[in-house]
Amino acid sequence: MADEALKDINQFLTFTLGKEIFALDIGTVREVLELTSITKIPRTPKFMRGVINLRGHAVPVVDMRLKLGMSKGEDTVDTCIIIVEIEYEGEFTIMGALVDSVREVFEMTPDTIEPAPKMGAAINAEYIKGMGRQNEQFIIIIDINKIFSAEELAIAKNMAGLGGADRVPAPEEAAAQAQA
Repeated sequence: MADEALKDINQFLTFTLGKEIFALDIGTVREVLELTSITKIPRTPKFMRGVINLRGHAVPVVDMRLKLGMSKGEDTVDTCIIIVEIEYEGEFTIMGALVDSVREVFEMTPDTIEPAPKMGAAINAEYIKGMGRQNEQFIIIIDINKIFSAEELAIAKNMAGLGGADRVPAPEEAAAQAQA
């Protein structure tokens, strides 16, 4: 019985954009990095901040504030890049999500997650998986696999250099390769 209860617990990485709290399923998160130098790529959408060097591979970075239609924020000591793995039509893309701050890994059971609110036909909120709560504050749970269009993912792959970001090794793989 205890094992069944554990299967119903979902872990999410919570982060902030402005005063709002968002969350990503921990299964899509590869790692969290401090803000590092980002190289801007000309003629890309405004929300595409540029690329970073992650263990020798170019990884595109998206400013999540701009992607979600918020105003651009100032980078601070708390600004982080969440490295995520996005699946679209069976293909995986590694991207960085620039956020104001990372808070914690938070567990929620399905019964504590409310469905995404209906926003009407004019607003596409398909990327919102649901709404959680921590104390009296809402947590907007994002489905990272639904936030980008096929065209945006293609731009990200091009920014990474012909899909090179797909092959970024996980930290433990990189350590093993370095020792070999």
